[in-house]
Amino acid sequence: MTERAPVLSVRGLSVRFLMPGGRRVAAVTDAHFDVAAGECLALIGESGCGKSVLASALLGLLPGNAQTAGRALLGDLDLLAADERTLARTVRGRLIGLVPQSPAAHLTPVRTVRAHLEETVAQLTGTRGGRRALRAAAEAAAERAAFPPDHLDHHPHELSGGLAQRAATALALVGDAPLLLADEPTTGLDRDLVDRTVDELRRHVDHAEGGGARPDDGRALLMITHDLAAAERIADRVAVMYAGRIVELADATAFFGTPGPRHPYSRGLLDALPDRAFVPIPGLPPELGALPDGCAFAARCDRTTDACAALPPLRGHVACHHPYAVLTEAADRA
Repeated sequence: MTERAPVLSVRGLSVRFLMPGGRRVAAVTDAHFDVAAGECLALIGESGCGKSVLASALLGLLPGNAQTAGRALLGDLDLLAADERTLARTVRGRLIGLVPQSPAAHLTPVRTVRAHLEETVAQLTGTRGGRRALRAAAEAAAERAAFPPDHLDHHPHELSGGLAQRAATALALVGDAPLLLADEPTTGLDRDLVDRTVDELRRHVDHAEGGGARPDDGRALLMITHDLAAAERIADRVAVMYAGRIVELADATAFFGTPGPRHPYSRGLLDALPDRAFVPIPGLPPELGALPDGCAFAARCDRTTDACAALPPLRGHVACHHPYAVLTEAADRA
């Protein structure tokens, strides 16, 4: 893959939540990654590992008891240092399009889906031509996300979880933002709609509005997902998160195919799939408020030795004292 300039560059991003009694929860620790123009990076890992907290940090949507460190550059703008005015007026919707994890909670209950779309189109695209043009643009936006036209005049409480997800996807795509951040974008969808949704997200990266090919148009996709089949379908690279840390960065083709992941946790995720070994990872992840001093995966890992009592650094795109020894050209590019 030809090296491209990053749309998003994250360096040392950490998030701590200050809890009553002085306790601190290390939700994200020292995350480093880039998302290049024309690229989809899939961020995967079990529930509670910090993926959605990382997304909230990028958008400035963390609660008041959160403390952040590091940098997250979107072009020349450091998202972690930006004030609320900048985030609200410049970033959200315009520079970062969000497909939220809980779409129904992000829709105004007293407004129809059509009203949401028309307002968003008017704000983000500058569509002219009066009411008819705005209506047509809103319907086109709905079609991109496979949202049925006969439900456009429904309110959020009248939508199923899958329809709410598609409405949120349609809204996120309206502004053709440089970075699309999709947090569990396939929740509540059947397999055919999963494929259609992720294909549309991929087209956001690969094509200009209207379908014109633009192989490097300055857009990128960061997709947070539990759906490894969806990740395999559209991702260029994969970032694996465990207990608040990114433990592996890999080329998607090598990760899902040959030689496979290098980190034992990553291998465990794939082996747990029904179409693979269908063997679950034993045990449970540690609490983020009580992480061990060494490798957080050691208690669940069959490759553990005394060396795992020390925290493994990220070396060769994998943070493990005993990674699977498969270095390839594809892995080196990740």
